[in-house]
Amino acid sequence: MDVFLVPVSTERYEPYCEVPDEPDHGVAEPAPGFFRRLVHRFKEMIADAERERRQGAQVPRADSWMGRAQARTLRWVAEAIAEQKLLWHLRKQTAACLHYPDDVQEAEAVAVLRFHLARDLKKHRLWLAIDSILMVFFGIVLFPVPGPNVVGYYFAFRVVGHYLSYRGARQGLNEVAWINEASEPLTELRRVLALDPGVREPRVHAVAETLRLEHLVSFFERSAVST
Repeated sequence: MDVFLVPVSTERYEPYCEVPDEPDHGVAEPAPGFFRRLVHRFKEMIADAERERRQGAQVPRADSWMGRAQARTLRWVAEAIAEQKLLWHLRKQTAACLHYPDDVQEAEAVAVLRFHLARDLKKHRLWLAIDSILMVFFGIVLFPVPGPNVVGYYFAFRVVGHYLSYRGARQGLNEVAWINEASEPLTELRRVLALDPGVREPRVHAVAETLRLEHLVSFFERSAVST
């Protein structure tokens, strides 16, 4: 697994990764148990959102209000997934490579990565506890109300997302064996931060092609503080 330390300002970085989409063979049937069924449904939703992202404009525009709402929801979920993919995939890794700008010392790059992982671990552990309490609370309060418990399901999905992110951050901090490699293309991203968007975009595209990162351009434009 490759992780890229992307400069998003002169002194700030964001870890980034792209993992090839798994073959679309569907999601296996869940094992018994409420939480495992919840994780199963969560993975189904992720698979739907990823399919929507891959197909993009190839999908005909839905005619119904419900169809358009579902498409917008899936695109929103796909964006949220992109932000958490690094942590979700880290939880299954035992080795990974950190690529960092070559104008940064290796020890500094490692410290930046560990800072992000430690911050994410604390954040997701806190929200896992909060959303677990809210999931149980709304599950009890809204149980007598007819129809699906939308609020309860919302917090249930948040619980799953924070749980997977927490596990990934812990794995990256404590279990993954990291190899570190300096990268000149990542340094180029720092050089273009102050450029006008029209001038900057082609150079960011060139970096993305060099690193073979399909979605780096949108991530960089979304994360960089320069406009």
